[in-house]
Amino acid sequence: MTNEQNRLEEARTGTAAWKKWGPYLSERQWGTVREDYSEGGDAWNFFTHEQARSRAYRWGEDGIAGISDNKQRLCFALALWNGKDPILKERLFGLTNSEGNHGEDVKEYYFYLDSTPTHSYMKYLYKYPQAAYPYTDLVETNRRRTRDEMEYELLDTGVFDDDRYFDVFVEYAKADPEDILVKITAANRAPEAAELHLLPTLWFRNDWSSWIAESNRAAEKPNLKQIEAAAGASAVAATHPLLGEFIFSCEGDVPLLFTENETNHALLFPGQKNESPYVKDGINNCVVQGNQGEVNPGKQGTKVAAHYKVNVGAGRTKVIRLRLSNASPDQKGEPFGKQFDEVFADRLREADEFYKSVTPPSVNEDTANVMRQAIAGMLWSKQFFFFDGDNWLEEHNSNPLHTGFRLSRNSEWFHMLNEDIISMPDKWEYPGTRPGIWRFTRCRCRSWTQISPSTSWT
Repeated sequence: MTNEQNRLEEARTGTAAWKKWGPYLSERQWGTVREDYSEGGDAWNFFTHEQARSRAYRWGEDGIAGISDNKQRLCFALALWNGKDPILKERLFGLTNSEGNHGEDVKEYYFYLDSTPTHSYMKYLYKYPQAAYPYTDLVETNRRRTRDEMEYELLDTGVFDDDRYFDVFVEYAKADPEDILVKITAANRAPEAAELHLLPTLWFRNDWSSWIAESNRAAEKPNLKQIEAAAGASAVAATHPLLGEFIFSCEGDVPLLFTENETNHALLFPGQKNESPYVKDGINNCVVQGNQGEVNPGKQGTKVAAHYKVNVGAGRTKVIRLRLSNASPDQKGEPFGKQFDEVFADRLREADEFYKSVTPPSVNEDTANVMRQAIAGMLWSKQFFFFDGDNWLEEHNSNPLHTGFRLSRNSEWFHMLNEDIISMPDKWEYPGTRPGIWRFTRCRCRSWTQISPSTSWT
């Protein structure tokens, strides 16, 4: 058996939790029905993309090229800023059902390039324009078009003209089940140098705030805090009462921006007070607006971003390295030593060996590559799904077992309690609340290749 197949066997038997960490973040939690607490069930307008940077989610998290543990207690994803956008690029943007001339649609370019079944190696590509992202243009132009006209896509706006964009590659390699190495490569495709802000972000899913149902509320709030690091690195201790302690190491003496993953009530709901002076959009406001007071000078919180500001020459690349690991002394001492590159090389070689072992001999090299990336797309589309039906209905006064209830979209699911990893064909089409009737209608895969019926590893 290949090393990856050995890892799969260890995960299956419980010998080692190789699948504990994976790409379990959605790419859009805003606008989903579990987050809908409106009177009339208008999920799109109750929790919008515009609100997402300032408003804590109740039932899940989202991010670009992100990972989390299998209970989504601790999350990691990449945020970006080109110096021109009005907001940080923290999650995928798209049109709601009423905005698109053909209904809702994601307006981003991203690609799942590679993944092994245990996520011991993963690779993702996001294409980020150097011009200001045309949020308003996309909404207004698509809204004006009729159903008989073509959709107005991001490429049509001209923001990629003259190749003025970054290819941002995010790669993961596991040294062991709870020691995750991260490499982010920004490639400037433009004919001249350009500035880019890279903000790899670590945060806890909010399960401690007062508005969380008591049965789902954590007994103790987790914490992120800057700690002393080895020379040439910056580090954060991540402490969770159930998950334990992890060290988040960032290559270089980089500023660490701390805030809380808590709603900015004062901004979104005038008259209400914030639970903390440092709220979910604090890092956005610090970087984009220059408001240094929006992040915690005490260097602790429940959300942190390392702020890399780089200038990348024409046709050149910039690489940053990070590491999220359980707190063993050797990893704290030298997180980016020779072993870092060796682990990446080993995991990529092992991924090659694994896919060679499951690819039919009759398949040519080009078709094998298509098959491998198609499988990577399915593996990247695994995500954490949390839904406590009884609590959700109680909050909506919609539980049919209680007197005075009002009928809602989920009244029949009062018995459901789900907290698991599921696989969807499109993480933008994040499922609602009803198990068994999720719609598998918009898979982005364009071709499917049959693999051996005896291969059972997903």
